[in-house]
Amino acid sequence: MKLGIVGLPNVGKSTLFNAITKAGAESANYPFCTIDPNVGIVSVPDERLGKLAEMYNPKKVTPTTIEFVDIAGLVKGASRGEGLGNKFLSHIREVDAIVHVVRAFDDSNIVHVDGSVDPKRDVETINMELIFADLETLEKRMEKTRKQMKSGDKKFAEELALQERIKENLEKGIPVRAMTFDPEEAEYVRQLFLLTSKPVLYCANVDEDTLSDIDANPYVGMIREIAQAENAEVVVICARIEEEMAQLDDEEKKLFLQELGLSESGLDKLVKASYKLLGLISFLTAGESEVRAWTIVKGTKAPQAAGKIHSDFERGFIRAEVVAYEDLIRCGSYAAAREQGLVRSEGKDYVMKDGDVVLFRFNV
Repeated sequence: MKLGIVGLPNVGKSTLFNAITKAGAESANYPFCTIDPNVGIVSVPDERLGKLAEMYNPKKVTPTTIEFVDIAGLVKGASRGEGLGNKFLSHIREVDAIVHVVRAFDDSNIVHVDGSVDPKRDVETINMELIFADLETLEKRMEKTRKQMKSGDKKFAEELALQERIKENLEKGIPVRAMTFDPEEAEYVRQLFLLTSKPVLYCANVDEDTLSDIDANPYVGMIREIAQAENAEVVVICARIEEEMAQLDDEEKKLFLQELGLSESGLDKLVKASYKLLGLISFLTAGESEVRAWTIVKGTKAPQAAGKIHSDFERGFIRAEVVAYEDLIRCGSYAAAREQGLVRSEGKDYVMKDGDVVLFRFNV
């Protein structure tokens, strides 16, 4: 899954991305790595893997991951191709969701592109560029639909009515993700590939002083209001501190967080929130060779989950032997969980749950 990091100049976007990629340089076990200068792969923090590793003592532990893309080049007029506008918009089309970094701190030494800190205005600047791009896409689609209506097929008249409703809302500055659709309409809208339909996670970039009392920062309150109106999420982070922490080893990082009075890093919060935003869950496999987390979309059935490991597993699926992570840890071993009847045999219609520890049986 791929997330695009967007934001105006000097909001902390690059600092945050540097924290992601620098953390990769410090890692020996694939929690973070960098593919090229603007792409970073980040592991999804999952304490369950550590507990299973203690139980199985495997040769390796592999977390599941999320890919972050540093999307640069936004200026006013990006939708008309100004700056690196066209490139910026094409990169956004390729991601599954958007992490929108918004400046929520005052600092006279860091110039704001518009002269002052105003999260509402900053969010509107980016949202409006995406809306303008969507209106252009929609106009082209509507032109095509009008021609198709000449066939007399009623479905094209219905499509045009829906397109007009979307256009009307976009012209009011309402992103597609904040609009309401029935299931059939939602499926059609998904096929329009509109930029403002992508889920958004707002990342409020604050200063170090704010971390001890987030609610006292008025900018954070403004960002939360914006997110609420759009059905979006908010994570509060101090990008500068995250970049500093990325240079530390695990023990030093733990002490640093304790000094700040925090239980986890902002980067960990960001990754977890991104995972949740995309409607993803993890199932786990455990053995002497490897303990591993696997990413699936919520609602995935057992054969398709097995296919994540290998296509043969899905093709020759017989059954899934499943135990809930909590039950396995409580029992102390897989054998003990089986003795207590907690290992279930599930068939093709079983819908996977987050934290399922699974052994797939297959025959090809």
